[in-house]
Amino acid sequence: MLQRKVDGVSGTTRPGGRTAETRSKVLAAVLAELIDSGYGRTSVEGVAERAGIHKTTIYRRWGNKERLVAEALENAADVRTEVVDTGDIDADMRTLARAVTATLSTHEGAATVRAIVAEAPGSPQLAAVMSGFWAARRAQIGPIIEHAIARKQLPATTDPSEVMKYVAAPIYYQLLMSDEPLTEATADRAAAAALTAARAGLLTHG
Repeated sequence: MLQRKVDGVSGTTRPGGRTAETRSKVLAAVLAELIDSGYGRTSVEGVAERAGIHKTTIYRRWGNKERLVAEALENAADVRTEVVDTGDIDADMRTLARAVTATLSTHEGAATVRAIVAEAPGSPQLAAVMSGFWAARRAQIGPIIEHAIARKQLPATTDPSEVMKYVAAPIYYQLLMSDEPLTEATADRAAAAALTAARAGLLTHG
């Protein structure tokens, strides 16, 4: 059984020791700022103050707010979202969907998504951040879908981006548009529906 966790930050080894502690504090502060202030009012200075770290340290490593927010979101997804390739595409998509559901069921996960969704339509910078975030998520499941195609578990024309979209969409919809709690049943339905559509040849390129 092959099980992979993909590092969406940069593909490099994550730093250890004090550098890792600083990174952890900064990224946690970013999420807290997004929740409390929204993307538009989140600033490097505010993150630095919340993290107890000088702003020059943040500018030196991340350069600007967009890169900082992008890494914070990617790191949160990498830490919390289990991506596995066991050879059973049904089980793997359930695992993925349940991990997404578990993340969005937390106060931090739900509040972050709501804060971002509220501002994304009016912010080209945030839209670019989210585009990169979803590209990283699609890259995570791409090999899993390709392996499922090779095993004849999915049609050869299946598009990994479409599969990711149809797994995630019902979960995010329930979070944002419904008072119903997110559960494992929510996740399992989303995974099953996406795979049913894929096997019917509906989730294809273009």
